[in-house]
Amino acid sequence: MPKPTVVFFSGRLLPPSETFIKAQGEGLQEFTPYYVGSRMIQGLPLPAERTLTVNQGGVSGALEEAVFKLSGFAPKLYQKVQQLQPALIHAHFGVCGALALPLMRRLKVPMIVTFYGLDATMKDEYARRESITTRVYLRRREALKREASLFIAVSEFIKEKLLEQGFPADKIVAHYYGVDTEKFTPDPSVSRESVVLFVGRLAEKKGCEYLIQAMAQVQAEMSDVELVIIGDGPLRDNLEALAAKSLRRYQFLGLQPSDVVKSWMNRSLLLAVPSVTASTGDSEGLPTVVVEAQSMGLPVVGSIHAGIPQAVVHGETGFLAPERDSKALAEYIMRLLKDPTLWQRCSVNGQQRVRESFNLSKQTRILEDIYRSVM
Repeated sequence: MPKPTVVFFSGRLLPPSETFIKAQGEGLQEFTPYYVGSRMIQGLPLPAERTLTVNQGGVSGALEEAVFKLSGFAPKLYQKVQQLQPALIHAHFGVCGALALPLMRRLKVPMIVTFYGLDATMKDEYARRESITTRVYLRRREALKREASLFIAVSEFIKEKLLEQGFPADKIVAHYYGVDTEKFTPDPSVSRESVVLFVGRLAEKKGCEYLIQAMAQVQAEMSDVELVIIGDGPLRDNLEALAAKSLRRYQFLGLQPSDVVKSWMNRSLLLAVPSVTASTGDSEGLPTVVVEAQSMGLPVVGSIHAGIPQAVVHGETGFLAPERDSKALAEYIMRLLKDPTLWQRCSVNGQQRVRESFNLSKQTRILEDIYRSVM
């Protein structure tokens, strides 16, 4: 008997940072995922035979995409998707749930929408000026609340944000997608180096400037400790200038593939996640890198922000500082670097916590139970 088809809908298929969407899809055991969206971009490779988009390229493709976003009109895409006879739609990000509403109505199937971060925390003023997609989201938000079958929040923090916005409480579940704990396992033959690792987009909510300020304090006492920053973004030039003025040892490596990130997780002594609430309201959901790092035996020093405390247990798997508090970040980083016994305990506890609460295989089984509950 063939497996039921689930449409994984996202506007852009798929940015390099959205490995968690592909991991969920390819991790399904009892459903077959098809990736459907507005357009393909240079990013994560997807199976061509299971990928469908509105925009097929060129000027006409861009026009069809714009028409689809504004009006929901995309007859060629709808015909192709209908032939798949999907059992349900799983839209990734709230704004993409709004884009998928016309498709849901056409197919007459239930739709689940996962909210990850900015989609649940952005201010309406930001959404009005940001893009066509965010403006469409504002226009369709009330319909989305009524017509979608279920909303998945990736952390309790995101669930609270949805409740504050009037999403129906009986339609919201908190569920984290998980990470592949077999893939993210440390290699004990690799020696740890005096490296504090940061992985993330160089944007306001990631709080990297406060980490650089903290590392200046760390390096004043421990001159051999190096800061390694993986990622790119609009603040990179400013952050490089700040690091050049205040740090002795640092590297900006830009965007890197997942295997390189994993290698640095195996070599480093801790991961820093100094996230903050941005001026736009943008906040984290529960950053994947936090869970991946702990699965790799890497203690985490982060901020008390959004879903991070759901994954990092203060004093047990790492430490949490108030947002924008570089002094506290520095103190916690040095506490871990100076105390091998404490570091080892946090390393072991982190791996155990991820295997118990954030294992991709286990979380995928729960997701499939969620699918069946709405079908």
